[in-house]
Amino acid sequence: MKKIFKPLAVVAALALSTSSFAQLQDEKNVTITMDLQPILQLNMQGAENVDFVFDKISQYIGGITKYGATQLTVSSTVAWDLYAVGHSTNGINNFWDQAATYGGTADPLAVDNLPISLLELHQNHANPGTFTTPPTGNWRDYSAAFTLATGTVASGQNSIYANVNPYTTPTIADKYIAGHAGTDNYMNGGSYLTQTNPVNNFKYIIDYRIVPGLPASFPWAGSNVGIPEDLQSVNGTGSYAQAGIYTMNVKYVLTENQ
Repeated sequence: MKKIFKPLAVVAALALSTSSFAQLQDEKNVTITMDLQPILQLNMQGAENVDFVFDKISQYIGGITKYGATQLTVSSTVAWDLYAVGHSTNGINNFWDQAATYGGTADPLAVDNLPISLLELHQNHANPGTFTTPPTGNWRDYSAAFTLATGTVASGQNSIYANVNPYTTPTIADKYIAGHAGTDNYMNGGSYLTQTNPVNNFKYIIDYRIVPGLPASFPWAGSNVGIPEDLQSVNGTGSYAQAGIYTMNVKYVLTENQ
């Protein structure tokens, strides 16, 4: 009898045979790298030039205040500090630059070296930084209310921190707007864009004031450790500011806490 072969049965047997081995596979790898760069972002709103024009006796006595002249907002991914520093281009002992002089200059009591500390700042809320090491100066920020022009003089209470090099950070005895000197005095990372409570940790409104007094000796000027820097304390009784135009710069610096 003639035999008939069925190839289909052989193929089925082959398929069953291969099913007993591990499944074949191949693979490739992709390495994912994440680079978290530190970000410090300081935004400033307000006029780039703030002018104080004293042309009335009442302004000399009571001073001029510029309310809300500068608004600062902060965003940071790292611990940070924020400070203000006053400086001029002459690089001489933190004095204002004299751009113009009015009248004669022969009066020996007329002084043209005006201290940068005569500019007073006020921030809308207190420095909320974490302070492990307490600041050693009289005031850690500019949150104190301006002293009344007719009240007791508090030398340096709101006087701006001054330095010939604006990138020299204030010391533990100087003022900061937020945070302070030292690795253990700082502000936590965050942003005014996402922090609703308390958003004030990342937003500051700055007022400016200048009180010349009569004579114009700027009685509120001083250092943060209580050293008077008004013209009569430095140059002698009767000294006063020479009439003219004076300029200086205020730089706001946001820096990683170090």
